[in-house]
Amino acid sequence: MPDFDTGLWHDVATALGGPILHIVVIVVVALIAMRIATVSIHSAVKRLLDREAVEGVAMDLSAVEIQRRIDTIGGLGAALIQAFIAVIAALMIFHELNFDIGPAIAGLGVVGIAVGFGAQSLVRDYFTGALILIENQFSKGDNVTLAGVTGVVEDFSLRRTTLRDLDGVVHTVPNGEIKVASNRTRTWSRINLDVTVAYGTDIELATAVVDGVGQAMLEDAEWSRRVIEAPRVDRLEALGESGVTLKVLGKVRAGERPAASSELRKRMLAAFTAHGIQLPSAQRVVLARDPQVDPVEPSSPTSPPDPTTHEEPVRTWPNASAAAAPVRVSVRRSSGDPRPRPPPPPRRLPDPRP
Repeated sequence: MPDFDTGLWHDVATALGGPILHIVVIVVVALIAMRIATVSIHSAVKRLLDREAVEGVAMDLSAVEIQRRIDTIGGLGAALIQAFIAVIAALMIFHELNFDIGPAIAGLGVVGIAVGFGAQSLVRDYFTGALILIENQFSKGDNVTLAGVTGVVEDFSLRRTTLRDLDGVVHTVPNGEIKVASNRTRTWSRINLDVTVAYGTDIELATAVVDGVGQAMLEDAEWSRRVIEAPRVDRLEALGESGVTLKVLGKVRAGERPAASSELRKRMLAAFTAHGIQLPSAQRVVLARDPQVDPVEPSSPTSPPDPTTHEEPVRTWPNASAAAAPVRVSVRRSSGDPRPRPPPPPRRLPDPRP
């Protein structure tokens, strides 16, 4: 049996009983803790997203998209926990090697405070991005409004979201600036139109026409898969200056609202024309000169106007016949002086006293 009190075995036993054994234990424990943290975080994220996919906002995500989000969020959380464990293990190893770790801890504290103040917006961006992925607020291809910018999501990361608006301009929005996310392409959208008809129109007839157009659109083979509920008149919205406003509501699949609204407008316009329903138009005031009352000599285009003739404005109404000629009203004053005459002076009565 070897003698552990002298020779090489004594040195080996002393080394194993010294800091080397402690360092090995610290490294092994740190690796085990990292592995447990990684498995636990991935398991928690998977349970959360699976529940959202069954009964939450992630119901419309595919299995590949869900797995991709699990890997992204789980990887981020695992990296943060592993970095924290590695820093603690390194400090413990330096302590076992008889290094003075007091200044190192103080320096790390100062650096942590500086990073906390300087990179707090960056941390907020990553944290908000992780929440967006977990809650499935939006994804690539969605039409959204973020931080006052409306467009289609072209790219998304944990730090920022890239949108392209209708003009083709690309906007980069930090996730930390997103306070309210408005998604227009989530499951279904609503047709919301205000249709105004002229006064004097039979409201029941106009309602029946609009409802018939919506039902025909629902039964059309081209639109039956895109329209969920037929557009119909929901209520009489307002009595305006030019006509009566009807509120038309319907439900279509997400992303089909602009095309469906345009098709509905075209069909309603054709149906209104076929049933004689008039749309309101702006009133006009026409000023015209009647040549029979006040002819103008072509030889003297610069002659002054006749002060004895006063032209009145001619008014036309939207419901008047288009073939009717404008009515011109001319008023001829009896005096050549267009200025009003002053009243006559009061008469003095004779004194009845003698």
